[in-house]
Order: sequence, then structure tokens, then C-alpha cells
Amino acid sequence: MLYLRNASFVDWRTLKVRRGHLEVAPGAAGKVRFISRIPRGAKALDCSERLVTKSFVIAHHHLYSALACGMPMAARAPKNFPDMLKLVWWNLDRELDKAMIRACALAGGIAAAKAGSTFIIDHHSSPNAVKGSLGIIADALDEIGLGHLLCVELSDRDGKAKREAGLEETDNYLRKRQGLVGLHASFTVGDDLLYRAIAMAIGRNAGLHIHVAEAIDDQKDCVKTHGMRVVQRLARTGILESPKTLLVHGLHLNAQERALFRSSRSWIVQNEESNQNNAVGGFDAKGLGDRLLLGTDGMHGDMLASTRAAYLAAQGRGGMSPLAAYRRLRRAHDYLSENGFSGDGENNLVILDYRPPTPISAKNMAAHFLYGLTGKHVDSVISQGKLIVRRGRMTTVDEDKVQRFALKQTERLWRRL
Repeated sequence: MLYLRNASFVDWRTLKVRRGHLEVAPGAAGKVRFISRIPRGAKALDCSERLVTKSFVIAHHHLYSALACGMPMAARAPKNFPDMLKLVWWNLDRELDKAMIRACALAGGIAAAKAGSTFIIDHHSSPNAVKGSLGIIADALDEIGLGHLLCVELSDRDGKAKREAGLEETDNYLRKRQGLVGLHASFTVGDDLLYRAIAMAIGRNAGLHIHVAEAIDDQKDCVKTHGMRVVQRLARTGILESPKTLLVHGLHLNAQERALFRSSRSWIVQNEESNQNNAVGGFDAKGLGDRLLLGTDGMHGDMLASTRAAYLAAQGRGGMSPLAAYRRLRRAHDYLSENGFSGDGENNLVILDYRPPTPISAKNMAAHFLYGLTGKHVDSVISQGKLIVRRGRMTTVDEDKVQRFALKQTERLWRRL
């Protein structure tokens, strides 16, 4: 058991604050309960003047980009989003090998954990080193102590052999672990691959994880190639009726597509900072309902930052309240629990060293999440009842050793770019 002394516990659903001692049980199904006193002789983490609440979920990540910060510039400046993919990201993912993949997972996983997340839904790409890649990522995240839902970004862009290798890796992984079937985007996915991926998702009781209308180019290609828009193409397959299916970005949707999505059981993941970074447009939630999640798209591992970005961007598109932004952050817990995915139980907690000059209550807690709290306030993190971050340092892996390893792999990767 893990004990927390003098915690100010924030119920993640109601935002009500209750103070006392907490007992945190270990394991995937471990519970959290208030106790009147800490058992004699038991060690307890002092949480005086700290907030304790449920940790966060990154609903869409690209851990494979963890070694990209500061990398060499592309051969020429990208003129548009397809250029950005061809000159930057597809150039990077083709150069990854197994050691680099492990470094990405460790470095990215540590960053996420230290920012308060205990679960990552990742969308991986390494077309020239895809065999065994999901296992490498899973092992690294397991070492850190993070829950995960992984997939390979299947695509036709690198030819038949790479496509088949990706399908094989996905199927092999889903035979052993929970995960999803990943697809890049409609404009790099032919009908044969689309239907094979859907068949695999159904057969392995998984959903799709696919970029949708991130840029207008995706829609233009779909209309030209298939005579319909992207959401229409997916809807006719029936895969949007899977509550496990994740549509990522969803920026350039017309009214018909919005209605199709809203009447489906799938989810959309917003990644506002990535949208801004790639200059592809902004997310508009109009007509989409509330099956909306938040991710980082590989930009970083800080969900408090992603929530604030979504909130601020919404102010120029009809507005969003702090409570609505907070609820969008928390909808990922509903996605995972409603679909029976393990690793995001109530014993996943973040301890925040946050001492604001203003009062805290259930009525204004959401505003504190948006205007006060940042990643720097993360003090400690508990994943499935295990303390994985204590006072800002990892307890499960050697951070210094990981940094040295990541730097070595970064040097190797950058020489190839």
C-alpha cells in the first residue's frame, strides 16, 4: 500500500476538495480511499499544502518524434503541409532504428510522466524498422510505469513491403497486448489497406487510430481519388460505429461530416499546438458533440499545456469555458474505461505543489487548471498505485542514464538526416 498524508484531494469528476489521509492500493484495479490515520510503522508521502487528483491521459502522441527538438533544418523550407511531411517527418521516421525507437519511448515517456500523465495513446511510425517496434515502445513505457495503447501508422506511402510489415507488426502485437490499428491519413491509404486494417481492428477487438482532415490537402485528395470527403469515406466502412475509433485533428470538416461524426460512436482528438505549428488551421468543435479528447501530437508530453492551448484557441471561435476545457481534458478517462482498456484506474494520481494566492473551491477549480496550474507544479506521480515520480525525479528509471542514451541516439539520428 501507498499512503498519502494530509492530502487535499480533488475529485476529478466533481472538482470538490476533501482533505485527509489517503490509502492507495497497487495494481491495475487498485482503489483509493480516505483513512482516519496512517497505520503505525507505515511510510507515507507528505502531501501537506499539495493538491492530489487523478493523473492525465495523452490521447494522441507521437513518441517517435522525441529526438526531434533542435534537429537539422530540412533541405529547403516546407511550403505547405505535404511538404512538411515529406521534408521533415517522413524523412525522420524512415531513419529510425530499434535503439532510436527505445530512446524516443524512454525520453518521451519520462517527459510525460514528469508532466503528470500516466497513460499514453501513441501513434508510431518507423517504416524501415517496424518489426518489433511496438514491443520496444511497450517495454520502455512499462519500465517507466506508464499505461499505454499503441499502434503502427499504416500507410501505402512507402510501398507494398513496408505496408505488409506494418500490418504484420500490428497483428502480432494485438495478439498479445491491448492496442489500436493505426493508419496515417486517407491520402496515403488505399482502399485495400483501409479495409484490411478495419478487418484487423474488428478481428482483434480494436478500433482505428487515424489522422483525419488535418490539412485541406487530405480532403482534396479524397474527393479526387474516391469521390467523397474523408469522414464519408470512413463512415461507409462502418468503423466509425466502433467506440474505440479515434479520429485525430478533424480540422477541415463540413456540416455533413460533422453530422456523420456526431451520429457515430467514434471520438475526435484535438491537438491545437500542432495545428498552429503546422499552420493547418484551427479546431472548431461546432456540431461535433462531446466525444472530444485532447492530445499533444508529439509536440511535448504536457497535457496541462495542451488543455490551455485548446482553451485559448477556442476564444476566437465561439468561446469555451474553463470547465468545458477541463472536461475535454478528462474525457480520455471515459474513452478508456468505456472501452475496457486497462491502466487508467483510480489509483493513477498526480500530486501538485500548487499554492495560489487565491482561494480554491469546486466552483473555481477549473479556472485554476487553466490559469494557474502548469507542468512545473507536478511534484509527484502515482501510476497504478506505484510512486513513479517523487519530488520531481523518476523512481523507476535512471533519468541521467536515459538522457545519455538518448543523446547518443540523437547524434546517430541527426547524422542521417
